[in-house]
Amino acid sequence: MKYADEFRDKLIAQGLARAIRAEADPKKAYRFMEFCGGHTHAISRYGLEDMLPGNVRMIHGPGCPVCVLPAGRIDMAIRLAERPEIILCVYGDLMRVPGSQGASLLRAKARGADVRMVYSTIDAIRIAEENPGREVVFFAIGFETTTPPTAVMIRLAEKKQLSNFSVFCNHVLTPPAMQNILESPDIRNIGRIEIDGFVGPAHVSTIIGTEPYEFFAEEFGKPVVIAGFEPLDMMQAILMLVRQVNEARHEVENQYSRAVTREGNIRAKEEVSDIFELRDQFEWRGLGLVPYSGLKLKRAYAKYDAEVRFAMDELRVDDNPACECGAILRGVKKPVDCKLFGTVCTPETPMGSCMVSSEGACAAHWTYGRFRDHQHRRAS
Repeated sequence: MKYADEFRDKLIAQGLARAIRAEADPKKAYRFMEFCGGHTHAISRYGLEDMLPGNVRMIHGPGCPVCVLPAGRIDMAIRLAERPEIILCVYGDLMRVPGSQGASLLRAKARGADVRMVYSTIDAIRIAEENPGREVVFFAIGFETTTPPTAVMIRLAEKKQLSNFSVFCNHVLTPPAMQNILESPDIRNIGRIEIDGFVGPAHVSTIIGTEPYEFFAEEFGKPVVIAGFEPLDMMQAILMLVRQVNEARHEVENQYSRAVTREGNIRAKEEVSDIFELRDQFEWRGLGLVPYSGLKLKRAYAKYDAEVRFAMDELRVDDNPACECGAILRGVKKPVDCKLFGTVCTPETPMGSCMVSSEGACAAHWTYGRFRDHQHRRAS
């Protein structure tokens, strides 16, 4: 198979759906969390849940780096941007993520802060070169997929001897978050979540490989299947998970073998290891403080660390109490369970991070799922 359309074949998808229905034991409940926001988007876009039997449930996980960034880190970035000597470079989705009390980088920009949207790390380097009299800070964010480009950017800044460039690092790691969810199924004031297996992230796994998931697949007895983003990828991964549950297996399997290996991208991992080290803990929206789940620059590169360079204080603030993003990111609630969804909270006026990013569960459900809900209500 060479082309994306071949992974969207309707007849093959229907065949996989029939296989899932045939093999899913009607006496069992199958609860699978797709960790990655790209998978959540694919499920909503292609209506895959409608093809599954009622006892096979997909649970949306926290796998969108924009969504899991806590409000305190947004407030920290806003404080940086408000300093007159600083140009803050950010990816587009970050502009509208709510901080505390309705603040955002977009609103800070409207008040006069020099916040610039960039499409790549190279754009930030170029802005630093073009503005030698200003301090340029790149708002680095993402899972393991986007960390190597940040590492390469720091190497390039060092090569160019840029003295006015630094990074506000918010890179986080996938396996510790998955482990955190399994270790704390009961969350006060949110509820309980039961998970029988994971659809593992695709892009992340092209970097780190499948090996990091082997520990908690064994430790927690939960199967993991790494899957691609196309409909046939997802349906095949769900079938693989159903079979593992039926056979009482808990292994890491690789459905996305056309892009993912067990060892991952060794060169990229080496670059990251050279530049970054683990934080003792990092706050995730919806998960709280997760041990050893975030990265920071090593001491050798401290001059490129904005938190060191500008003596930034760590901020922790509460989310909007009416917003259910925390529960949605944990998979305990669905977007429609939030009273704000589709009323005061829309993609144009997001109250929570899950509605901002295109990979957020609320944004995906707004784009595709809400019409399905309406059709189901009419049918009933």
